[in-house]
Amino acid sequence: MPTLERHDDVFVLALGDTENRFHPDWLAAVGAALDEVEGTDGPRALVTVATGRFFSNGLDLDWLGAHPDQHEDYVRDVHALLARVLALPVITVAALQGHTFAAGAMLSLAHDLRVMRADRGFWCLPEADIDIPFTRGMSALILARLAPQTGHEAMTTARRYGGGDALTAGIVDHAVPEDAVRSTALQLAAAQAGKAGTTLATIKTRMYSPVLDLLRDRTNPRG
Repeated sequence: MPTLERHDDVFVLALGDTENRFHPDWLAAVGAALDEVEGTDGPRALVTVATGRFFSNGLDLDWLGAHPDQHEDYVRDVHALLARVLALPVITVAALQGHTFAAGAMLSLAHDLRVMRADRGFWCLPEADIDIPFTRGMSALILARLAPQTGHEAMTTARRYGGGDALTAGIVDHAVPEDAVRSTALQLAAAQAGKAGTTLATIKTRMYSPVLDLLRDRTNPRG
């Protein structure tokens, strides 16, 4: 399960060492960690990390298959997580040490900055291949965080971007060796920790207001 630690002014949210799919219990644990980050005063920033082959493989399709009557509430909870990270009142950095797919890729886009391993691992939105359309909120998030041409290619072709290609496409901000992913993310976050607070929250909320409205709309989450 996800855990939260603090190193000086930087909170480190560790998603886990499996595929880190969005099981409801996993979502609740991440939410509790964000409660602590958001409820702390003073300089602070957030780095999200994982261990092993995956940063995150996104939605828990096995859980969804076993709970068809809970799809609507589940999508609402996923949307809520994406909205919360996007508008968090601290600078956020995703450290992508492994495969980052589907809703896991969307979670990375909700962060302010992304650092990706250069030599192995892919960033991918595979929805066109697995016949799962993006919700309106997810589409808005992706297109707000990527250049139009990159967003179109990523969403319609399900292209798998390695670290170098992801950097060229503007999906990530840095592509570095494996042993530098976490340290680079920590350095970036620490340098921006003094910006935490209501002004940053207001800037993000106004910048992404249309995206946040869609992600927070609980009336038709899958529409």
